Amino acid sequence: MTFRPLHDRVLVRRIEAEAKTAGGIIIPDTAKEKPQEGEIVAVGTGLRAEDGAVIPLDVKAGDKILFGKWSGSEVKLDGEDLLIMKESDVLGVIG
Repeated sequence: MTFRPLHDRVLVRRIEAEAKTAGGIIIPDTAKEKPQEGEIVAVGTGLRAEDGAVIPLDVKAGDKILFGKWSGSEVKLDGEDLLIMKESDVLGVIG
């Protein structure tokens, strides 16, 4: 993929939730919520401070993250559904 987000934005691929519960109940697609867990595909260069210095991002490509339910903008790149969001929308890094 040849997409690079600008400034403090990150490109995220959602990690799909399990279709079956621990008890063995299969959840249909219509009842599933969108997952709030994802993997960072690409990151921007960083936020520019008032003095012109670039502040690097705390996350990097490959990090597994949690984000808010309504965070980001959905885009389709190379036939894949992805999210573009600001680093401030990321709630935390997993592991």
